[in-house]
Amino acid sequence: MSILEYNGGTVVAMSGDGCVAIASDTRLGQQYQTIAMDVPRMFKMHDRLFLGLTGLYTDTQTLYNLFKFKLSMYKMREGREISPETFANLVSSTLYEKRFGPYFTEPIVVGLDKDNKPYLCAMDLLGALACDPNFVTLGTSTEMLLGACETFYRYASQSTLEHSPV
Repeated sequence: MSILEYNGGTVVAMSGDGCVAIASDTRLGQQYQTIAMDVPRMFKMHDRLFLGLTGLYTDTQTLYNLFKFKLSMYKMREGREISPETFANLVSSTLYEKRFGPYFTEPIVVGLDKDNKPYLCAMDLLGALACDPNFVTLGTSTEMLLGACETFYRYASQSTLEHSPV
Protein backbone atom coordinates (compact mmCIF):
# COMPACT_ATOMS: atom_id res chain seq x y z
CA MET A 1 0.00 0.00 0.00
CA SER A 2 1.27 3.43 -0.95
CA ILE A 3 1.61 6.13 1.71
CA LEU A 4 -0.71 8.22 -0.50
CA GLU A 5 -3.46 5.65 0.11
CA TYR A 6 -2.91 5.42 3.87
CA ASN A 7 -5.51 8.06 4.82
CA GLY A 8 -7.55 7.68 1.64
CA GLY A 9 -9.33 10.50 -0.10
CA THR A 10 -10.47 11.45 -3.56
CA VAL A 11 -10.98 14.78 -5.32
CA VAL A 12 -12.64 15.31 -8.70
CA ALA A 13 -13.04 18.55 -10.65
CA MET A 14 -14.96 19.31 -13.85
CA SER A 15 -15.35 22.35 -16.04
CA GLY A 16 -18.38 23.83 -17.71
CA ASP A 17 -19.19 26.88 -19.76
CA GLY A 18 -17.60 29.61 -17.64
CA CYS A 19 -17.70 27.53 -14.47
CA VAL A 20 -15.88 24.82 -12.54
CA ALA A 21 -17.01 22.27 -9.99
CA ILE A 22 -14.89 20.47 -7.41
CA ALA A 23 -15.99 17.66 -5.11
CA SER A 24 -14.35 15.33 -2.63
CA ASP A 25 -15.05 12.76 -0.01
CA THR A 26 -14.77 13.70 3.67
CA ARG A 27 -13.67 10.37 5.17
CA LEU A 28 -10.39 10.21 7.04
CA GLY A 29 -9.28 6.65 7.46
CA GLN A 30 -6.31 4.69 8.59
CA GLN A 31 -6.41 1.89 6.06
CA TYR A 32 -9.70 0.10 6.87
CA GLN A 33 -10.46 2.01 10.08
CA THR A 34 -12.55 5.18 9.84
CA ILE A 35 -11.27 7.98 12.06
CA ALA A 36 -13.51 10.88 11.04
CA MET A 37 -16.22 11.65 8.50
CA ASP A 38 -15.93 15.46 8.36
CA VAL A 39 -12.41 16.10 7.07
CA PRO A 40 -12.10 18.78 4.38
CA ARG A 41 -10.07 18.01 1.28
CA MET A 42 -11.07 21.11 -0.70
CA PHE A 43 -9.90 24.54 0.32
CA LYS A 44 -11.06 27.95 -0.91
CA MET A 45 -7.97 30.02 -1.64
CA HIS A 46 -9.99 33.02 -2.88
CA ASP A 47 -13.34 33.57 -4.62
CA ARG A 48 -12.17 32.17 -7.96
CA LEU A 49 -9.61 29.58 -6.86
CA PHE A 50 -9.84 26.26 -5.03
CA LEU A 51 -7.27 23.70 -3.97
CA GLY A 52 -8.03 20.00 -3.48
CA LEU A 53 -5.55 17.85 -1.57
CA THR A 54 -5.51 14.06 -1.21
CA GLY A 55 -2.96 11.87 0.50
CA LEU A 56 -1.42 11.86 3.95
CA TYR A 57 -3.62 14.13 6.06
CA THR A 58 -0.83 15.75 8.06
CA ASP A 59 0.87 16.79 4.82
CA THR A 60 -2.37 18.16 3.37
CA GLN A 61 -2.81 20.39 6.42
CA THR A 62 0.82 21.52 6.26
CA LEU A 63 0.54 22.39 2.57
CA TYR A 64 -2.77 24.20 2.99
CA ASN A 65 -1.30 26.46 5.67
CA LEU A 66 1.85 27.02 3.60
CA PHE A 67 -0.16 28.02 0.53
CA LYS A 68 -2.41 30.35 2.53
CA PHE A 69 0.75 32.10 3.73
CA LYS A 70 2.24 32.26 0.22
CA LEU A 71 -1.02 33.65 -1.18
CA SER A 72 -1.12 36.35 1.49
CA MET A 73 2.44 37.33 0.61
CA TYR A 74 1.60 37.35 -3.11
CA LYS A 75 -1.45 39.55 -2.59
CA MET A 76 0.53 41.95 -0.39
CA ARG A 77 3.37 42.26 -2.94
CA GLU A 78 1.33 42.28 -6.16
CA GLY A 79 -1.82 44.00 -4.90
CA ARG A 80 -4.09 41.49 -6.66
CA GLU A 81 -5.34 37.93 -6.42
CA ILE A 82 -3.24 35.17 -7.96
CA SER A 83 -4.46 33.55 -11.19
CA PRO A 84 -5.17 29.80 -11.23
CA GLU A 85 -2.33 29.08 -13.66
CA THR A 86 0.18 31.02 -11.58
CA PHE A 87 -1.03 29.29 -8.42
CA ALA A 88 -0.66 25.87 -10.08
CA ASN A 89 2.94 26.75 -10.93
CA LEU A 90 3.51 27.91 -7.34
CA VAL A 91 2.15 24.61 -6.02
CA SER A 92 4.22 22.64 -8.52
CA SER A 93 7.47 24.41 -7.67
CA THR A 94 6.80 24.08 -3.93
CA LEU A 95 6.32 20.32 -4.30
CA TYR A 96 9.38 19.98 -6.53
CA GLU A 97 11.55 21.77 -3.96
CA LYS A 98 10.83 18.88 -1.58
CA ARG A 99 11.36 16.10 -4.15
CA PHE A 100 13.94 14.25 -2.04
CA GLY A 101 11.69 14.29 1.03
CA PRO A 102 8.28 14.91 -0.55
CA TYR A 103 4.95 15.89 0.88
CA PHE A 104 2.80 12.78 0.46
CA THR A 105 -0.10 14.56 -1.15
CA GLU A 106 -1.51 15.07 -4.62
CA PRO A 107 -3.08 18.48 -5.29
CA ILE A 108 -5.72 19.66 -7.75
CA VAL A 109 -5.91 23.37 -8.60
CA VAL A 110 -9.27 24.57 -9.93
CA GLY A 111 -10.33 28.08 -10.77
CA LEU A 112 -11.52 30.70 -13.18
CA ASP A 113 -9.18 33.21 -14.78
CA LYS A 114 -10.03 36.89 -15.29
CA ASP A 115 -11.95 36.03 -18.49
CA ASN A 116 -14.05 33.34 -16.72
CA LYS A 117 -12.16 30.59 -18.52
CA PRO A 118 -12.00 27.37 -16.44
CA TYR A 119 -8.61 26.08 -15.33
CA LEU A 120 -8.15 22.51 -14.05
CA CYS A 121 -4.80 21.03 -13.14
CA ALA A 122 -3.74 17.95 -11.19
CA MET A 123 -0.26 17.14 -9.89
CA ASP A 124 1.62 14.22 -8.47
CA LEU A 125 3.61 14.43 -5.25
CA LEU A 126 6.66 15.78 -7.13
CA GLY A 127 4.71 18.61 -8.75
CA ALA A 128 4.39 17.30 -12.31
CA LEU A 129 1.47 19.19 -13.87
CA ALA A 130 -1.33 17.35 -15.67
CA CYS A 131 -3.77 20.00 -16.90
CA ASP A 132 -6.97 19.09 -18.71
CA PRO A 133 -9.71 21.43 -19.96
CA ASN A 134 -12.52 18.99 -19.11
CA PHE A 135 -11.97 17.08 -15.85
CA VAL A 136 -9.26 15.92 -13.44
CA THR A 137 -9.32 13.47 -10.56
CA LEU A 138 -6.85 12.27 -7.95
CA GLY A 139 -6.88 9.95 -4.98
CA THR A 140 -7.74 6.39 -4.09
CA SER A 141 -10.82 6.18 -6.36
CA THR A 142 -9.24 7.73 -9.44
CA GLU A 143 -9.80 4.72 -11.69
CA MET A 144 -13.52 4.58 -10.92
CA LEU A 145 -14.01 8.34 -11.18
CA LEU A 146 -12.22 8.60 -14.51
CA GLY A 147 -14.64 6.08 -15.98
CA ALA A 148 -17.62 7.98 -14.61
CA CYS A 149 -16.25 11.31 -15.83
CA GLU A 150 -15.60 9.96 -19.32
CA THR A 151 -19.10 8.51 -19.44
CA PHE A 152 -21.10 11.47 -18.17
CA TYR A 153 -19.06 14.50 -19.21
CA ARG A 154 -20.57 16.32 -22.18
CA TYR A 155 -17.87 17.68 -24.40
CA ALA A 156 -18.63 21.00 -26.08
CA SER A 157 -17.76 19.50 -29.45
CA GLN A 158 -20.22 16.59 -29.07
CA SER A 159 -23.22 18.64 -30.17
CA THR A 160 -21.47 19.70 -33.38
CA LEU A 161 -20.11 16.29 -34.35
CA GLU A 162 -21.56 14.78 -37.45
CA HIS A 163 -22.46 11.14 -37.15
CA SER A 164 -20.97 9.17 -39.99
CA PRO A 165 -22.61 5.94 -41.15
CA VAL A 166 -20.90 2.78 -39.98
